[in-house]
Amino acid sequence: MSEKDTGNLAAILESCAKIKKFTADIWDADALFADEKTFDAVLMNFVIIGESVTRLSDRLKENEPQVPWDKIKGFRNIVAHDYFGVDAEEVWQLIKNNLPGLETEIVRILQAG
Repeated sequence: MSEKDTGNLAAILESCAKIKKFTADIWDADALFADEKTFDAVLMNFVIIGESVTRLSDRLKENEPQVPWDKIKGFRNIVAHDYFGVDAEEVWQLIKNNLPGLETEIVRILQAG
């Protein structure tokens, strides 16, 4: 694995950890949306995750097809280009249902490195 891929995977993990930390005391999508600083910080970290995905080598992404790279990049585009259209419930569901699995996959990829 290239040093560039390792760095980008580490950035994804760091953003996952920040999102988890920022939302540790949040109980639902409404509470997340009501906390403007937390909501903005979470969205920024989703942008960072998406940006990091775009910088991963095609080879790495092809070797790890179980990770929804295109969906991650697509969500980044929604946040970056349609910020006011971002649905807090969708963000909340991603945090609760998808982020843990992404984190697990990134750790596995780095360990296999």
